[in-house]
Amino acid sequence: MANFIKKQLKRTKIIAGMGNTLIGGFAAAKRIGAFKEPPRDVLPKYIQTFCRKMTRAFGVEVVQVKPVPQTHGLWVSNHISWLDIPVVGSVAPVFFLSKAEIGEWFIFGRLARAGGTLFIKRGSGDADGVARQIADFLRGGSSVVFFPEATTTDGKHIKKIHGKLLQASMDTGLPICPVVIAYVNADGTLSDDCAYYDKRTMAESLRRVADSDGVKAYVLPLTPLSPKDKTRTELTEMLQQTMEEGLAELHRQVLKA
Repeated sequence: MANFIKKQLKRTKIIAGMGNTLIGGFAAAKRIGAFKEPPRDVLPKYIQTFCRKMTRAFGVEVVQVKPVPQTHGLWVSNHISWLDIPVVGSVAPVFFLSKAEIGEWFIFGRLARAGGTLFIKRGSGDADGVARQIADFLRGGSSVVFFPEATTTDGKHIKKIHGKLLQASMDTGLPICPVVIAYVNADGTLSDDCAYYDKRTMAESLRRVADSDGVKAYVLPLTPLSPKDKTRTELTEMLQQTMEEGLAELHRQVLKA
């Protein structure tokens, strides 16, 4: 009974924290006029603050293994969970990608629009069309992050990298800025509860994260990749190797044997 009450109290605290973070996000967006026209030059610092508060609401501490450079470019990350979005957003100066329909959602849609999210237009779901939209976004001075594995994993390895969206880096000449993430329990083991993969539902994933304790999200920035004089295949292979080696190095640093 005591454990049940403890879990319920923690879940209530998380819901309250999420609510306060959303309210704070709306207040900040209104204060800087983001609902009228997102001020992309100043938004990244507000997005980072919002994402930092959201991860804290879930009891997850974000740790930069090395300082994450605030570089303008095409950012990529390994993909473990829906938590990856606030984790990456808390440390990198990035805007996010989203389907256009989400922009019509009453609460999250309004906040996503105010946060300068890049909404992928209907009918341009092909990778080449999306890459062109990202390139236009990058030329406007806004960095974008995406997950090149195209699906979530258990966090133990990097799946096959899909490199078509790297065309945006080639078209703009801006660097590819990779980071890798590891969710680690208080005992130094890799957190399975924070991973959202296989047949887990969102409700189950939320419960697992809410009921976990002492999880840290370690973020390791990797060496940026220049697209100069590279084919898309070469860039994809370089990114695959960079992220595989980077994740292995991150695990060596933060996991206990």
